[in-house]
Amino acid sequence: MIHYTKCPLCGNEQFAQRYEIKDFSISGETFPVCACDRCGLLFTQDVPAEDESAKYYQAEQYISHSDTAKGIVNQLYHTVRKQTLKDKQKLIERISGKQKGNLLDIGSGTGGFLHTMQSAGWNVTGIEPDEIARKNARTLHQLETFDSGHLQSLENKSFDVITMWHVLEHVHQLDYQMKELHRLLKDNGVIFIAVPNHTSYDAEHYGTFWAAWDVPRHLYHFSPGSMNFLAEKYHFTITDKKLMMYDSFYVSLLSEKYKSGKSNFLKAFYTGAVSNRRAKKNPDRCSSLIYVLRKK
Repeated sequence: MIHYTKCPLCGNEQFAQRYEIKDFSISGETFPVCACDRCGLLFTQDVPAEDESAKYYQAEQYISHSDTAKGIVNQLYHTVRKQTLKDKQKLIERISGKQKGNLLDIGSGTGGFLHTMQSAGWNVTGIEPDEIARKNARTLHQLETFDSGHLQSLENKSFDVITMWHVLEHVHQLDYQMKELHRLLKDNGVIFIAVPNHTSYDAEHYGTFWAAWDVPRHLYHFSPGSMNFLAEKYHFTITDKKLMMYDSFYVSLLSEKYKSGKSNFLKAFYTGAVSNRRAKKNPDRCSSLIYVLRKK
């Protein structure tokens, strides 16, 4: 177990518990979520150590590792994902200005995104700590991905694009990870980091039932402010932010289930729509955001 005595982002010793959140999806355990009063990061307290965390991912319903299509929510996830994978490809090619190059995806899961980019002509490398997910990548997409230890063997400044799609919030060694991103990125390269946003309308609406808390798998809970602090600390500049409009609906569906014990599609759709409407006026209220980072 990891008990933080200082903020894992800025090292500040002044923080306070803000929430007590239940792991609705797998263990049923509860975990404190604390807030740093310096950098604004929220982080899960008393999380399992890295070598003890596997059991919190080993469930068929953990879709990013199992690729399961059981249940209506997971079926909707798969339907939407086909579109979002193509959207990510277009976004990367537009912002990077490249139609092909070297791409590193950290937290590559079952390999759907890597497969999309490889099919488009990119030279892809995937890092995935979970053995089951790596096996599924081989089975589903004939992709050989690597465990986290492979990262340090990669050459300096070897990637045009690095992506982390809802992964940074899972990384135990945050400082090491960010320094590796800086080392591996070419000087004119670009990083895409997608994370949930706890200052979104749907987070506010669902409170402790908000599915994107996802404790204890989510170690950190970012806001636009704490992401700016993170980028500055590790010598990056956030050059753009992109809304992830589908996430509000998916997260709201799960949140309704956690709150009431059943899926209420009408309520979830309404909440997701309200969240997206507010995000269009103020992007910092979006359920999830893609941050575009470049080296300073």
